[in-house]
Amino acid sequence: MMEISPEQARTLAAILTHGSFDAAAAHLSVTPSAISQRVRALEAAVGRPVLTRARPPGLTESGEAVVRFARQLELLSADLAEELQPEQRRGGTRLTLVINSDSLHTWALAGLAAASENVQLEILREDQEHSLDLLRAGAAAAAITETAKPVPGCSSSKLGIMRYFPVCAPDFTRRWFGPGVSAATLAAAPVVVFDRKDDLQDRWLRRFSRAALQPPRHYVPAAQEFGDAIRWGMGWGMMPELEVGEDLETGRLETLSARAHVDVALYWQQWRRGSAALTDVANAVRAAARVLR
Repeated sequence: MMEISPEQARTLAAILTHGSFDAAAAHLSVTPSAISQRVRALEAAVGRPVLTRARPPGLTESGEAVVRFARQLELLSADLAEELQPEQRRGGTRLTLVINSDSLHTWALAGLAAASENVQLEILREDQEHSLDLLRAGAAAAAITETAKPVPGCSSSKLGIMRYFPVCAPDFTRRWFGPGVSAATLAAAPVVVFDRKDDLQDRWLRRFSRAALQPPRHYVPAAQEFGDAIRWGMGWGMMPELEVGEDLETGRLETLSARAHVDVALYWQQWRRGSAALTDVANAVRAAARVLR
């Protein structure tokens, strides 16, 4: 039977967090030699490398599993301390979550606020397609993602669907789409993109035009400013239905096509061996997600 001690797991997590054996040793108040010995013992127990020998060190697939184990131990230890000494307030369990910008901007923050009294949250903003890397590496306890298949060691449940519309300001429509919305006009009209991981606009372009168009692009990597850039006429872009309803009703924004949209299914993935605090946050997020389709 494989024997991995909590001390070994915490040591590997410290190396990942602090970036080197020396920094991990300082954090744990031991010598760098002790850190090396723990890593060798851990790799002997696992039967394969847990670190990539790089600067800074990275994790192998086995190392990722060990770091997830270390983070889960931290949560369970915090739960146990709360249960054994409920009279001693400790400021709440610390949890790191990965949430895409649109969810955070439109609906998820309400759920997180409802669960924030007894937990300390660190929210990492990451595109829903790329959030699993942080979950897999043990850097986060849960994530909102487009991927239904659970990461190893995690569970996955569907939250709902975010619908996006291609929208722009009326003046932008008159300037760039006077002849109508077509592959030719879309190839020339500027588009606003969140960042270089954001492919929603290209998804819709491929669906509409059946061609790989490369229009001029503005990159605006902040949710509020992204929407404002479209409202000010910098370009067209895909915005959540939850955000643009009033803009469409008042005429501040228009859709490029009456029936055009892209649906993005969102899932909540979290460590299977969670904690009471993680369960509370998950329930609050699911409650807030009822506004999704």
